[in-house]
Amino acid sequence: MKTYTCACGQLLYFENITCVHCKREIGFLPDLICASSLEPAEEGLFSPTVAQAKNRLYKKCQNYSQANVCNWMIPAENTNETFCVSCRLDVVIPDQSIPHNVVLWALTEAAKRRLVYSSLRLKLPLANKIDDPEGGLGFRFLADVNKPDGSIDHVITEHDHGLITLNIAEADDGFREKTRLGMKEPYRTLLGHFRHETGHYYWDRLVLDTKFLEPYRALFGDERQSYEDAMKKYYASGAPSDWQESYISAYATMHPWEDWAESWAHFLHIHDTLEVAADFDLVGKRIRIDPTGDGDEGKSSLKARPFDEVLEKWTELTVALNSINRSMGHRDLYPFVLSQAVIDKLYFISEVIAGSDPHSTA
Repeated sequence: MKTYTCACGQLLYFENITCVHCKREIGFLPDLICASSLEPAEEGLFSPTVAQAKNRLYKKCQNYSQANVCNWMIPAENTNETFCVSCRLDVVIPDQSIPHNVVLWALTEAAKRRLVYSSLRLKLPLANKIDDPEGGLGFRFLADVNKPDGSIDHVITEHDHGLITLNIAEADDGFREKTRLGMKEPYRTLLGHFRHETGHYYWDRLVLDTKFLEPYRALFGDERQSYEDAMKKYYASGAPSDWQESYISAYATMHPWEDWAESWAHFLHIHDTLEVAADFDLVGKRIRIDPTGDGDEGKSSLKARPFDEVLEKWTELTVALNSINRSMGHRDLYPFVLSQAVIDKLYFISEVIAGSDPHSTA
């Protein structure tokens, strides 16, 4: 995630809605994939100050102007749109009459915008369920319900043909930490859930019925095996003792679909973190992993720079970050081991992304 600059010169971050120095409002322009300070214009519109938006007008997403859970903008010429490209993915939002739901929903939306940013940067298909009911991506954000008899209807996070249901309790640090310990997951984050679940969606869009299906099966296994049986076996026996030799996580061992989703999430994890590191010049300005080759001028693409060089920089960065965390008395920030089998899967994912159709991006 890159940083940006206000018209006054103040550093801006992805989530900013106001410049802390000059107090200008800030908006993210998804069509240009950048944040900008805003100047008021006629009829409630805004003129961004960034050079690439010169002479263009934008309006605020309704979830920005009214709900205050978004900071993204919409080109003024899109007169029929009231929600930004990220918020248009919402199919169901939690009950707003419960104050705590509003807090968790705002955190959930913030994590989703980072996921959408990555999809835009990688030129992945990003149609919503309104424009493409069959092939689009949609989110249901729901909360557990306490019933009169004292029982609880728990929301299960899942993916079903592009419709992702997510329990907003995952945005609660206490709940997530308790679940992390109970599920023995060393790295459980709200953004990680988005990355994982959209991995299932992109498997349907980019692998199923494509030239990548047979190579996928060679690397990850045959997804046609019973998912229900695999799930029962995993929760009864757990992962094999040697799982780190072939998988990025214990959960990835359950079924080839989960191995793909966990590996996909990890690819995005590496991609986004290296972008931040490059922005702060921690790994060299020429290191990034944009397999489409259409990134910022002066920075290499995956086609020009072998993926093993990217992973070399990634290793250097994560060793440093783990050492810093330990010096502060915290556990490792990056508790993963990248075996050759896992690296092969990450290579494959980069090839799948490079082969996706950029024209299908909304």
